[in-house]
Amino acid sequence: MALDIVRLLELTTWRAFDVTDDGRVLAGSDESGSTQLVEIADGTCTPLTALPGAVTGRYLPGERAVVVQHDTDGNERGQLSLLRWDEPGTLPARLDDLVPLVRDPEYVHRLLDVLPGRIVYATNRRNGVDFDVVIRSVHTGEEEVVYDRGGMVLAVSTSPDSQYVAVTVPAEKSMSDQVLVVNRMPATEAEQVRELTDRATPARHIAPTWLPDATGLVVTTDFERDRAGVALLDPRTGQRRWLVTSDAHDLIGWLSPDGSTLLVHADDDGVSRLALHDAATGDLRRVITLPADGWCANPLPTPVWSPNSRHVVLSLSAPDVPGDAVLVDVATGAARSLTGSAAQLAGHRPVRPSSHRVPTRDGEEVPCFVYAPTDPDPRLAGSAVLVIHGGPESQSVRAFSPVVQALVGQGHTVLVPNVRGSTGHGKRWYSADDGRNRLEAVADLGDLHEWLPTIGLDPGRAALWGGSYGGYMVLAGLAFQPERWAAGVDIVGISSLVTFLENTAPYRRAHREREYGSLAADADFLREASPLTRADSIAAPLFVLHGANDPRVPLSEAEQIAAAVRAKGLECELLVYGDEGHGLAKRVNRLDAYPKALNFLARHLTT
Repeated sequence: MALDIVRLLELTTWRAFDVTDDGRVLAGSDESGSTQLVEIADGTCTPLTALPGAVTGRYLPGERAVVVQHDTDGNERGQLSLLRWDEPGTLPARLDDLVPLVRDPEYVHRLLDVLPGRIVYATNRRNGVDFDVVIRSVHTGEEEVVYDRGGMVLAVSTSPDSQYVAVTVPAEKSMSDQVLVVNRMPATEAEQVRELTDRATPARHIAPTWLPDATGLVVTTDFERDRAGVALLDPRTGQRRWLVTSDAHDLIGWLSPDGSTLLVHADDDGVSRLALHDAATGDLRRVITLPADGWCANPLPTPVWSPNSRHVVLSLSAPDVPGDAVLVDVATGAARSLTGSAAQLAGHRPVRPSSHRVPTRDGEEVPCFVYAPTDPDPRLAGSAVLVIHGGPESQSVRAFSPVVQALVGQGHTVLVPNVRGSTGHGKRWYSADDGRNRLEAVADLGDLHEWLPTIGLDPGRAALWGGSYGGYMVLAGLAFQPERWAAGVDIVGISSLVTFLENTAPYRRAHREREYGSLAADADFLREASPLTRADSIAAPLFVLHGANDPRVPLSEAEQIAAAVRAKGLECELLVYGDEGHGLAKRVNRLDAYPKALNFLARHLTT
């Protein structure tokens, strides 16, 4: 029996944020309606926070304390606070119960790392645009700015002796990162910051981690490769030695704190495959069998090692697993679900997808998951909904989606593609939509539409659904291919690449221009590739959702496309939520919005 959208949205999911030496797990649970911190220990789940909006956190090593990152109504201006607890009666903590660490609501503060007695965070409080890296003592409040050379900061890793800080920053090319090494005790000013990789090199460098003696830096990179692998960088010369690679799969590696073991994640067509490798040689030690075939890396929180290297905690989701915290015993490789979210689905069988490669106009193939209804409403049988992921530097994986399952439950066949620009399929594929190739990804939608009859679907009853960049793809599909699509649902999407770049948060503009093109050099193409420019061609009804506090894609993007579509006399419903940002983080708002969106599609795709 199919689950409806309300029942699906009411399911509780868990995410894992941290783990202690004795196996206590800091997790996030959305049982209250937004993600709040809980501690899982000895089979007991203890609520830690009860804040108005979603939060994340990390344990403070060696103390019974948690660093909490929180914002206001989804505005992404993260604030950092400390939660200490001695007695269970003081929990769950509200905002006034937290000890302020870094608070200035006008600016963004993002937790990067936790150290004994200290936190490492990035902040744009210097000028509202550039991010500095700061180390702060949680006991004295003393701060040291260790990096302030401008731009975005993506990740940091502090060497165990605290002398060196590895910083990754955006490089020149889209989806490329540069590794810098900051020496906190340099002999000369020239030795303070060293460029470990070249800024012009088109390669990703992610998840940097120091060896315990600071003689090497383990990093995931696709330098001179199509598929990402795990390498050891010499912090003096930048020379790399490959530890674990694959010609078939993108890998990510996380080094244990004691430097002995690598946890390696392989992306197997949207399914996570995990293994433990010897960190010195790269040799395989053991394969980890997860509780379900699903996904356990980005966009979920990445796996985290315990300080003593005996445990790894990770988040797992699968088409039939809403979301669990999983604890891995490194000695045995055993992986145990701590939360058991699938039990909430007792008596129901969520649909699992089949995997396809859809041919394109130029000889490429678009990876695509297809979710087919088992008992469709005859009025909706044969209809198709394409759900496009955001990013574009992201991918659709085999994870639980209440929206996908509800659409299938209604009777639609749901296609979840990884069009050009998606990650998980190598550098060539994720680079195929950069800059002036943007409309090649939009053309992939047309190829998917052409393919519908081959799996028994009616091309005259096909709709688009997407959020963020996926929202841009929805609007672009309606504007550039008006004859193909019967309806669209746009969630926090970009309607004009020009006005988006003009009005997005200043600290994001330069970062996003690497992907889309710059206002200075590419305004003509940005205008050409904008759905708003072609709004007169839109012929399908539109449903738009947006958060009023969205710092990434401003509300004006939704308002201007809604006005243009309504001016044509077409149906366009615009729902704006005053306590949300880039997406709907609160269950109460999702329960209001998503049933309306599904009813909208059912009306327009019914025979």
